[in-house]
Order: sequence, then C-alpha cells, then structure tokens
Amino acid sequence: MPGKFCLRGAYSSGGVKHMERTRRGREEALSAVAELFDLPADVLAGLPRLEMVGQRQLYLEHHLGLLSYSQERIDANTPAGVLRLEGQELTILAMTAEELRIGGRIASLTWVGHAE
Repeated sequence: MPGKFCLRGAYSSGGVKHMERTRRGREEALSAVAELFDLPADVLAGLPRLEMVGQRQLYLEHHLGLLSYSQERIDANTPAGVLRLEGQELTILAMTAEELRIGGRIASLTWVGHAE
C-alpha cells in the first residue's frame, strides 16, 4: 500500500542477529585500531573513564550530562549507562561537555542503567 511501511525485518530474529554481528564487528575493529596505535580500546569507543581520589573526588570523562543532582545523590548519563553517586555534601567542582569533576564525601558508585 502506498504511504505505509513495515518494520518487520528490524524485529525479526534475522534483524537481531545482524545487529549483534554488527556490534561484534565494530568491537573487533576498535580493538584492532587500538592495538595498531597502542591506545586503550575504551578511549576509542568513547566509554566513560572514572578516576577517584580517595572518597573525596571523582573525575568522569565522556559523560552525556546530568540526570539529577542533589547534595546526597548525582546521576550522570554516560554512553555505558547511568552512573549514580551517593554521599554527603556532593558538589559539582567543574563541568564541561565531556568532563565532570565531583567533590564531597562519596559513599558509593553504582551503575543503575545500561545503554545497550
């Protein structure tokens, strides 16, 4: 019928298998490039990078913005899912489009959601 379309193929088992093969191929290609240039594969993939200084400061690279913010909890969106920080007196020390530095007394870090 003109003006109508069907997404059947996208939801069929063949479509899912194709997406899985594509994802695996992409991961293998990233690993090969990382090895060739002697770079960590996570850097090329744009995955989040976390660095903690004791329980007082967290540095996060490759975030996609904040989902919630209070002195007790911060939810940061990342390509790998949502990173939840819980603690006391949490503050944003610095934030750019790609980097985030949080200070305070960090009690826990938890992945509460996943991108894929």
